[in-house]
Amino acid sequence: MGGHDCHMYICVIDGQGGGIGSVIIKKLKEAFDESVEIIALGTNAIATAQMLKARANRGASGENAIVRTVGQADIIVGPMGIVLAHAMMGEVTPPMAEAVAASPARKFLIPISQENVEIIGLTPTPLPPLIETLIEKHLKELIEKDV
Repeated sequence: MGGHDCHMYICVIDGQGGGIGSVIIKKLKEAFDESVEIIALGTNAIATAQMLKARANRGASGENAIVRTVGQADIIVGPMGIVLAHAMMGEVTPPMAEAVAASPARKFLIPISQENVEIIGLTPTPLPPLIETLIEKHLKELIEKDV
């Protein structure tokens, strides 16, 4: 992985039912089609399966897969919980959160509030406009300059 060929590697990480990751992947594929390689990393197998249905190029599940893969990504996208140990009802293990935080990849976190974590000063925004902003304001220039 890494930017050695024409692809940018985007790891999309999600847990529980994989709903947020699936929407993100669907929109990424609509925007960039095959100019990006999307790796779906689920904290559980159901989340991974849902993200693969949304047309991720590859997928893997669980702590070891996430810890091993995020270090090679160019970009990591997921809900805020992916950097918070014990988030998503405990599915995000401390090693996962640490690996994501420590990865040299650019990280784009969707501010979906976690059980006991509030981001101060953030106006709650529905998911579709957040993903639109992610793609239009952040990813387009990164991916287009790489191609």
